[in-house]
Amino acid sequence: MICENIGINEKGHLTFGGADTAELAQKHQTPLYLMDEDRIRHNCRVYLDAMKKYFGEGSLPLYASKAASFKRIYEIMKEEGMGVDLVSSGEICTALKAGFPMENAFFHGNNKTDFDINYAMDAGVGYFMVDNMVELEAIDTFAARRNIRQKVILRLTPGIDPHTYAAVATGKVDSKFGIAIETGQAEEFVCKAMHYKNIELMGYHCHVGSQVFDEDGTVYLDASEIMLRFAADMAHRYGLEAKILNMGGGYGVRYKESDPYMDIAGNIKTLSEHIKKLTCELDIPMPRMLMEPGRSIVADAGMTLYSVGTLKEITGYKNYVSIDGGMTDNPRYALYGSAYTLFLANRMNERSDFLCDVVGRCCESGDIIQPGVLMPKPVRGDIVAVCTTGAYNYSMASNYNRVPRPPIVMLSGGKDYVAVRRESYEDLVERDV
Repeated sequence: MICENIGINEKGHLTFGGADTAELAQKHQTPLYLMDEDRIRHNCRVYLDAMKKYFGEGSLPLYASKAASFKRIYEIMKEEGMGVDLVSSGEICTALKAGFPMENAFFHGNNKTDFDINYAMDAGVGYFMVDNMVELEAIDTFAARRNIRQKVILRLTPGIDPHTYAAVATGKVDSKFGIAIETGQAEEFVCKAMHYKNIELMGYHCHVGSQVFDEDGTVYLDASEIMLRFAADMAHRYGLEAKILNMGGGYGVRYKESDPYMDIAGNIKTLSEHIKKLTCELDIPMPRMLMEPGRSIVADAGMTLYSVGTLKEITGYKNYVSIDGGMTDNPRYALYGSAYTLFLANRMNERSDFLCDVVGRCCESGDIIQPGVLMPKPVRGDIVAVCTTGAYNYSMASNYNRVPRPPIVMLSGGKDYVAVRRESYEDLVERDV
């Protein structure tokens, strides 16, 4: 199996987090998001332990909550001692409602509105990740009105291409995010930040992209070297010590059996050794290290269950298996051509010899969950499980075709509970006037 929290029980049913998925589908109905809370906590601790061990006490992993944002996830992050990376006022609001300590919150975004900046400051968000020069001025203005100095970290682009999906590669010079080092504009960015009285410049941030595996070689090592050499240059020219270096996120997760395993702790160890060596060579203090795991915290902690509706066999062409969800609850294949592992959850011990495209219910030809799937020939009412759906499924879900969004059911210690209730038809129309 692609993850150790997946198995098969004596009934021939797929299990997830130790729970029978066929029974969960019957109890909660489908479509259904499952989230393995114990796996989420395990993934958090991998980062927490490795960063503490290799980078020291001041280091902190920040959960990139755009991967999956709902109240319970912030409660778990608080309990585990994680920081959080927030990208909108909506995420800030959700974290606040969950009681997350805002001093450990870091606010991202390439176009924070005046409302966003004021809302974040009123909420007590600890750090702003500043994306551009216009934003610097706005933050200084609103901080001055409150007579505060807002801590900021400047987002820079190191010019690294991680060779992942173009849509999730964010560290290249021409990215919409951050300010490029290569063009000389990053130095101007630093000088401008130092000029403002109500801004406290804490350090630098970069993010090279998503789904980075060991096979991508020296992506993080190269990015850290570019960032540290820039930090050393700024220190020697302007006396500015970078107290924080945030290397962003992006470690890959397994969606298919062919995907490699990722040794996150081993990669952090290697990165720490490289950074410690560089800081000595460059004669600068070791900064407080931050990272922003999102997908690698929640992706393999998620699974989505669907019920089979119709089966269409087109002689000489292909077979379609239609489910009761689709691009409304998982748009990632439509957006990125994303690969997934699928199972017929209630018939795991049967031979998988039926080749089909698993498609959704929306009136859209692109509403495909996964093409070319082998499974036992399904019948109406069978349960299809899609693995590794904890990241960017619920958070990107929509009401296209006026379809309600599924609930999130958490699994922990052999028990299940609802963290986000199923949307009703009344929810769909309650804001209509």
